[in-house]
Amino acid sequence: MEHQIKNADGKLGVLIPGLGAVATTLIAGVETIKKGLAHPVGSLTQMGNIRLGKRTENRNPRIKDFVSLTSLEDIVFGGWDVYEDNVYQSAVNAKVIDRHQLDTVKEELEAIKPMKAVFDKEYVKNISGNHVKKATHKYDQAFALMEDIRDFKEKNGCSRLVMIWCASTEKYIEHCEVYDSLEHFETALHNDDPRISPSMIYAYAAIKMGVPFANGAPNLTCDIPALVQFAKIMQVPIAGKDFKTGQTLMKTILAPGLHARALGVKGWFSSNILGNRDGLVLDDPDNFKTKEVSKLSVLQDILQPDLNPELYGDLYHKVRINYYPPHGDNKESWDNIDIFGWMGYPMQIKINFLCRDSILAAPIVLDLALFMDLAARAGMCGIQEWLSFYFKSPQTLEGLRSEHDIFKQLMKLQNTLRHMMGEDMITHLGLDYYQQLVESL
Repeated sequence: MEHQIKNADGKLGVLIPGLGAVATTLIAGVETIKKGLAHPVGSLTQMGNIRLGKRTENRNPRIKDFVSLTSLEDIVFGGWDVYEDNVYQSAVNAKVIDRHQLDTVKEELEAIKPMKAVFDKEYVKNISGNHVKKATHKYDQAFALMEDIRDFKEKNGCSRLVMIWCASTEKYIEHCEVYDSLEHFETALHNDDPRISPSMIYAYAAIKMGVPFANGAPNLTCDIPALVQFAKIMQVPIAGKDFKTGQTLMKTILAPGLHARALGVKGWFSSNILGNRDGLVLDDPDNFKTKEVSKLSVLQDILQPDLNPELYGDLYHKVRINYYPPHGDNKESWDNIDIFGWMGYPMQIKINFLCRDSILAAPIVLDLALFMDLAARAGMCGIQEWLSFYFKSPQTLEGLRSEHDIFKQLMKLQNTLRHMMGEDMITHLGLDYYQQLVESL
């Protein structure tokens, strides 16, 4: 039965903590697409199709024509950053998009100026900026963010908002009692507890204001019991974490294929070099550990060595990220994969991916903004596991294993959309076609 989904009427405000390379690439791209000067390549919501019914029905509409999504023309961007550069200046500094392309939307980008950020250098040691809020107490910071959200919505005439974290990776922290419940969390917030990170403050403010929140970094943020509980109370969708872009995207494509063929894997060595702000942040060991934990979890969950010890029980998995300024946003990754087949004979796979990190991430942010808004209009709240397709470390309910196989993730996403619209699930069984043939003979 089709869900009651509110129409996508009015403007959708997309609020982004961190107006750096990823965010400015997204905004410049959307503004360029609006002028008909580019296509939204990489965006499932804009370019992807979805099969409906049997193959014989030949119903394969674009996703944006199947479900009620906000038009790109109705999106308004805003956000926060530790640097006061407007989006045009920030995009020029990021050096992701060519200057001549940026200049075609210069006026639109210059009009977007960042709000002062909530920032704590203890969580991101390798960058600093002076465009930060005067409030130093964590509860006051949360209150200031809520004021920003309210003002932005009013000034831009938005009917709805979403927030997508695109700021830097924070240092690695582990679960503690402060995160156990909303009561503990709010007490810690009022007590200015140093264990409350800036990303948690943004997430708390968003949920408090009824704004869907998705976390694009590997930080411990909305994936703590306190904020999961809060999201359910406030009836707000949340999702995360860590955008699935370059090397991990390749892993979630290749590893399921090896697993499907029951081929063994002895070792998987991954190395990366990049020179953007993200690379600088990850040059600090505390911040790198946050990313490392996120990237290492992928193979364990796909290959499940506990179920397949003969094939993956001795898997050695290593991940390295190195800051290399000359490459800028053009990340290069190398993977050496030692596999074995019939009778244990060894083979190797080598991957050299010269990717553009922000080019891969920008359409993810767009899709998440549109799908999180759709979820809110459909009355869906709490963890949106159906959006795991976009994340390295998909957030799930406590006790549920994350699904990292990108093909299963896509099936889950598409079936969720079919469910929303009252269409039959697609199982790919296909026996009914042949059973009908037999019965007709």
